Amino acid sequence: MKKSIIPILLIVLITACNEDKKQQSSTLNYHKTKKVDTVDTYFGVEVADPYRWLEDDRSEETEKWVEAQNKVTYGYLDDIPFREELKERLSTLWNYEKVGAPYKEGDYTYFYKNDGLQNQYVLYRYKTGDDPDTAEIFLDPNTFSEDGTISLGGVSYSEDGKTVAYSISEGGSDWRKVLVMNAETKEIIEDTLVDIKFSGLAWRGNEGFYYSSYDKPEGSELSAKTDQHKLYFHTLGTSQEEDELIFGGTEAEKHRYVNGGVTEDNKYLFVTASVSTSGNKLFLKDLTKPNSKFITILDHTDSDSYIMENEGAKLYIVTNLNAPNKKIVTVDASNPTPENWKDFIPETENVLNPSKGGGSFFANYMVDAVSKVLQYDYDGNLIREVDLPGVGSAGGFGTKKEETHLYYSFTNYVTPGSIYKYDIAEGTSELYRKPQIDFNPEDYESKQVFYTSKDGTKIPMIITHKKGLELDGNNPTILYGYGGFNISLTPNFSITNAVWMEQGGVYAVPNLRGGGEYGKDWHNAGIKMKKQNVFDDFIAAAEYLIENKYTSKDYLAIRGGSNGGLLVGATMTQRPDLMKVALPAVGVLDMLRYHTFTAGAGWAYDYGTAEDSKEMFEYLKGYSPLHNVEEGVEYPATLITTADHDDRVVPAHSFKFAAELQEKQSGSNPVLIRIETDAGHGAGTPVSKTIEQYADIYGFTLYNMGYEVLPEKVNQGVKE
Repeated sequence: MKKSIIPILLIVLITACNEDKKQQSSTLNYHKTKKVDTVDTYFGVEVADPYRWLEDDRSEETEKWVEAQNKVTYGYLDDIPFREELKERLSTLWNYEKVGAPYKEGDYTYFYKNDGLQNQYVLYRYKTGDDPDTAEIFLDPNTFSEDGTISLGGVSYSEDGKTVAYSISEGGSDWRKVLVMNAETKEIIEDTLVDIKFSGLAWRGNEGFYYSSYDKPEGSELSAKTDQHKLYFHTLGTSQEEDELIFGGTEAEKHRYVNGGVTEDNKYLFVTASVSTSGNKLFLKDLTKPNSKFITILDHTDSDSYIMENEGAKLYIVTNLNAPNKKIVTVDASNPTPENWKDFIPETENVLNPSKGGGSFFANYMVDAVSKVLQYDYDGNLIREVDLPGVGSAGGFGTKKEETHLYYSFTNYVTPGSIYKYDIAEGTSELYRKPQIDFNPEDYESKQVFYTSKDGTKIPMIITHKKGLELDGNNPTILYGYGGFNISLTPNFSITNAVWMEQGGVYAVPNLRGGGEYGKDWHNAGIKMKKQNVFDDFIAAAEYLIENKYTSKDYLAIRGGSNGGLLVGATMTQRPDLMKVALPAVGVLDMLRYHTFTAGAGWAYDYGTAEDSKEMFEYLKGYSPLHNVEEGVEYPATLITTADHDDRVVPAHSFKFAAELQEKQSGSNPVLIRIETDAGHGAGTPVSKTIEQYADIYGFTLYNMGYEVLPEKVNQGVKE
C-alpha cells in the first residue's frame, strides 16, 4: 500500500497531527456527570453505581446530559478535516440500485428495491407473468415519516394473497405496530394493532394471523423489563381487544420468548417457547380439528428445535438435541416426542442451516464460515451439491413447494451481493441481478488464516484489503468481532467496509468462540464462566495482526456492536495498550444489571446473572467493562455509539460507561459518546443516518491514528 516516500511523509504528518490532537484532547471540556450515592450489595459485597440516574431515559436531567455530551462530541467531530470527504464517498458508493429476490403471493410477484440513497427499501409488485418493468410501488416506508425514521418490518400474506399484514417500527424501537391492508386496493381495512414485540406474523389460511406480544410494561416503554411473552390470534374483522390468547399468560406457561408458525398446508400450528435466547420447548396443534389441544414435542429447553416442513402427518424437525451441529429428523405428528425421531439428514462435522422449496430440501453448511449447499429429496436422498458462484456466503434457497425455481443470494467481503435464479430440477444457476456499483472486487483480496488463542484453540479469521498491501505495520486496521449468542459471522459485502478498504484499510473478522460457526459446542465454549475465552480469542487476533505486520498498536481499531460492544469494552479495559482506537457500539457494558432492562434477562444463557451465585457475580464483575475502568490508565481513543430509542440494549449501558471513562481517563486520547436521536438498536436505521454515523466513526478512527488527510491521499503524496 505504501510507497517509499510515504513513511517519511507519514512521520511528519503524524507527529504534527498527534501533537495537535494531544492539545485538543487535553482541552476537551467534557460535561461533568453528576454522581449519586447508589450502592448495591451482592453476596455481602458492596458495588457503587454512581451514575444510576442515567438509567432513567424519561427524565429531563438525562435528556440534558445527552444534549451536553453530543455537543462535545460533534464539536470534536466537526474539526476532523476529511469528515465531509468520507461522507461524500460513502454517499457516492451507496448510490446504486439494490434489488431483492422476487417472490410470489396470490396473483403478484413482489420484490424490494432501493434506488440508491432512499432511507428505506420500497416494496414493489407486478402481475405474475407480466414484464417486471411494469412493477408498481406496493409499500413505500419512505412516506411513513418525513425523516425516514419509521421503518417497515415483517410483511405477511394471507393464503390467497388478497390480504397483507405488515409491521412498522417507529424510531428504531423493537415495539411494533401492525397494519392490515387489502392487497388489491392497498386500503387499510382495520384498526392498527399495537404493543407487538419480537414477533412474526403467521397466517392461518385467510382467517387471520398469529402474533406475539408482551403486556405493556410499567414505567418506561424503552427500558422497563418485559418477561412474559404471549401468542395471540387475530381474526380479520375484529378488534385487537377480542384477539384470542393461544399460548402463554399463565404461571405454568411463563416464557420470555414465544413464537408461532403455521405449516404451508395450514394443517399445523407449532409454537416455540423459551426463557432465553438459546433453547426452546416445542408444541404442536392440529388446526384441522376444532378445539384440539397442544401436543408437547419437547418439554425442556435443552435444544434449539423447530418444525420446518410436513407431509401430512409426517413432520420434519430441525434440531441440535444431541447433535451440536444440527440435523433434520422425521416423526409422526401423533407421537412426536424425541424417542420416536428418525434421522433424515444426519449431523455432520459442519453446521447445518437448512431451507426448503420446490419439493427439495437444501442443506446449507458452514465449512470454516463459508457456504456449501447440498440438495436432498423428501426421502432424504442426496440429489446434488449446488454449484455456487464462488467462495463466500450463499443465502435464500427457499420458496413454496409448488415452485420450479428459487432465488438465492451470494456475497463475500469483496463481492457485492448478487442474486441467482436456480432451476430446482436441473440444478443450474443463472445470474438474475448484479449490482452496478463503483467498486472493483478485482482490486481486493480476502484471505482466511488460523491463529492460536491463549489456551491453544485454533481460531479462523478472514482478512480483507487491497491487493499489493505492504506488511509494514502501518496499515489502518479495523478488527471486528461478535462472539456470542450462537451467531455466525460469514463473509458479506458491506459498502461501509468498501470505503474503509479504499483508503488502504485492512478489515479483519475472526470467528470467535461464543458464535455459531462450529455449532453448539463452539457457542458453549464462550458463555457464562467461559466468556473470557471470547475476549482472549479477540486479543489473540489483534496480536496476530500486529505480529504479522498487517498493522501495529498505533493503527489498530477494534469494533463491535451489541454483544460485540461488550467484546470491545472488555478488550479495551483488559488490554488498553493493544489498540489505538476503540469503537463500542450499542454495547452491553454493565454486566451486573443488564438483565433488569427490557428482555435482557433472556441473555442469561450466554452471560449468567449476578444473582445466580457468588462465583458468577465475581466472574461478571471481573470483566464487566463498566466496573473495570481504572483511575490513572490511558485508554485508547474511544467513540461510543448508541441511540436514544434502543430498547434492546438500553443506552444507559453506554451512558454510564462513557461517564466512567471520561472521569478516569489519564491520557490525552479523547473519550466521546455519539448518541443518535430517534434511532434504535440498528434495524431500520435510515440510510442518511447510517452514512453520517460511519463518516464520523471512520473520521474519528483515522484522525486518531494520526491522519490529517485521508490515507489514500497520503499514499499519493498529498500533504494537505
